[in-house]
Amino acid sequence: MPVLFQFDNTYARDLPGFWAPGQPATVPAPSLLFLNRDLALKLGLDPELLGGPESAAIFAGNRVPTGAEPLAQAYAGHQFGGFSPQLGDGRALLLGEVIDRHGRRRDVALKGSGRTAFSRRGDGKAAAGPMLREALMGEAMHALGLPTTRALAVAATGETVHRERPLPGAVLTRVAASHLRVGTFEYFRARRDTARLRQLADYAVARHDPDLTGTEDPYLGLLRRVTQRQATLVAGWMNVGFIHGVLNTDNVALSGETIDYGPCAFLEAYDPDAVFSSIDHAGRYAYRNQPPVTRWNLARLAETLLPLIAGEDSEAAAARAVEQATGVIDAFPAWFEAALLAGQRAKLGLQNEDPGDRALADDWLDLLRAQRVDFTLGWRRLADAAEGNEEPLRALFTDPQAPGAWLERWRARAGREGRPAADWAAGLRRVNPAVIPRNHRVEEALAAASDHGDLGPFQQLLAAVRRPFEETPGQAAYLDPAPAAVTACYRTFCGT
Repeated sequence: MPVLFQFDNTYARDLPGFWAPGQPATVPAPSLLFLNRDLALKLGLDPELLGGPESAAIFAGNRVPTGAEPLAQAYAGHQFGGFSPQLGDGRALLLGEVIDRHGRRRDVALKGSGRTAFSRRGDGKAAAGPMLREALMGEAMHALGLPTTRALAVAATGETVHRERPLPGAVLTRVAASHLRVGTFEYFRARRDTARLRQLADYAVARHDPDLTGTEDPYLGLLRRVTQRQATLVAGWMNVGFIHGVLNTDNVALSGETIDYGPCAFLEAYDPDAVFSSIDHAGRYAYRNQPPVTRWNLARLAETLLPLIAGEDSEAAAARAVEQATGVIDAFPAWFEAALLAGQRAKLGLQNEDPGDRALADDWLDLLRAQRVDFTLGWRRLADAAEGNEEPLRALFTDPQAPGAWLERWRARAGREGRPAADWAAGLRRVNPAVIPRNHRVEEALAAASDHGDLGPFQQLLAAVRRPFEETPGQAAYLDPAPAAVTACYRTFCGT
């Protein structure tokens, strides 16, 4: 079989002691359920070779590709606020790294490939439904312009995994800028292993922020960069109505990518307190809580970096490090707010800054909440209003007169920029999606694939969410929200 990947495995080579070797489990009947040809091309891979019958064995774990060095990464994590000093890849293996067409290093990892040294009592396997969900959500987020891990492939294994009920098994091949997490740093900080913390931080700087190498304080710089990336990412989530569902520190990537699409969901009727995850009983990771929780998670990263920022073992250096790191974490709200408002200006069709824009955006969200308006369609229908047709927008409101005064303010604000209505509306349609992965459509597609082996609904939904800004007759079936009664009892699960 020809060589599919050109691996260059710095994590395995440069970080001994940060991982445990592993081998994927052999499965009885590998077959491809999903292949991401677009991503394959970006990685410099041949989609035709990847789609061949032999490659299903690689994507299911039966054959380790040439050049791979499978390993399970060690990490810890704060899960729902409680610290677990050892988690690690319990059902994932990093195969290695490839350099994509843009010269960027990308991890290629299997998820659901069997037990590892960190599996504890788990079987290390995954079901087809959750793996297809991760593929679908990653493609949707990518199309929406948000940083994300992506699935290269999903392969059925031909075996049954046992959860609440028997389910068909599958393995996901995930591509990421890296799998370095806040929890990776917590693992070595918990062991008071400053030497390995430094080694890890140097690796992270070289991989994600190489311009910091050789600067006066690269570790404080790393903290600042990670914090800024997370502020921008979470602002993007908020502006598309995305709820991650399980924002533990082991799910916060230093790259600033969205990672781990377990109990995630998108808002329908706008509700800042919305929670869909079945395991989030107290609402810790509710939609509105994502910014402060992310800041809390970043404070945990800051704690791990304190001895490196201090640079010497003295009380004065330690105190200075705390002050510097605290300054970065305290800057998170301002960075987040700037990114959020920039996104909201774009969603309102505004190009210039105005002191009243914050109040204009907040009042719009208050209207959506009070009237239980669908978040995605509420923003999308502003384009129709910009063209002079307010009826599609007003029809979303329980009281069609409710948005009247706000629309007048919005028109007056936009009018000061002097843009033609057609340009204004076109700009709105470029940033406000018509199609998101509606929760009921996701469940329908995954049920068809998992319970009946029918990939048709999944493929149709995938095609729709890959074109989120198109509102065509073919997309129409994916625009409408679920009935309120369905959304009210909707719950998501982590898929483990």
